[in-house]
Amino acid sequence: MPRLVNIQSTLALATLLASTSLCSAADLPPIPEASIARKKELLFSDDFQGAEPAKVWHKVVPTFSIENGALKGTQTRDQNIPAADGKPAVTAHAAVHGLEIPTKDSVVEVKIRFEGASMIDVEFDDRQYTGSHYGHLCRAIVRPNGVTILDERDGNMRNDIYEMSKDPTKKADRAKLLVGRQATYPAKVEPGKWHTLVVETVGDSMRVTLDGKPAAFLKSSGIGHATKSKIELGVGGKDGFFDDIKVWNAEPASP
Repeated sequence: MPRLVNIQSTLALATLLASTSLCSAADLPPIPEASIARKKELLFSDDFQGAEPAKVWHKVVPTFSIENGALKGTQTRDQNIPAADGKPAVTAHAAVHGLEIPTKDSVVEVKIRFEGASMIDVEFDDRQYTGSHYGHLCRAIVRPNGVTILDERDGNMRNDIYEMSKDPTKKADRAKLLVGRQATYPAKVEPGKWHTLVVETVGDSMRVTLDGKPAAFLKSSGIGHATKSKIELGVGGKDGFFDDIKVWNAEPASP
């Protein structure tokens, strides 16, 4: 069952699904072997044993449900639909489920399972921040063949860079601005198997492990955003599962 501790006292998009690293394999930063974060108090946990997602979760983009004691995400907004008959246009978007858990530095641990999904991610947002599209800050994305970390605040979702994505003539200029703001590391994620994903965020650095092994690392200014007010889980395609999520407040690990 969900458990929320001391939250009050503690401080997606279609284009994302096609994101790839701007770094060659030789340029990828080395992944620290040891954790960069030291866990402090447990802020939240949920083992998804209810009949439906607990009320502390909020719907961002459909669709999520509880299935066999796990949170199931299925992308239902899977195509762009133009405006017609007085109805607004619909833009394809990953399914997103959210929590209000203000953090600065944190450790998020969650079990994930691919059952046809193209990607599963953990993201951090601040809806009060107006310098990036929808307050997007940073995220860790797992795909069957790799792990990507994105600095979105100062990278692909920064307002001016986001607007450039709509103009094909600015593709080269946009690419220059994104250098160093994201990195993709190769990985092998077995469909149908539970994997333990850990996302450590400390200062302007994010480190990801899969099943206890270093999987990705990025140091970039947007990751250091002081008020990460929301943690969200995303699924692209059909279907992806989450279980046994835990969120800790954290501090930099001792050198």
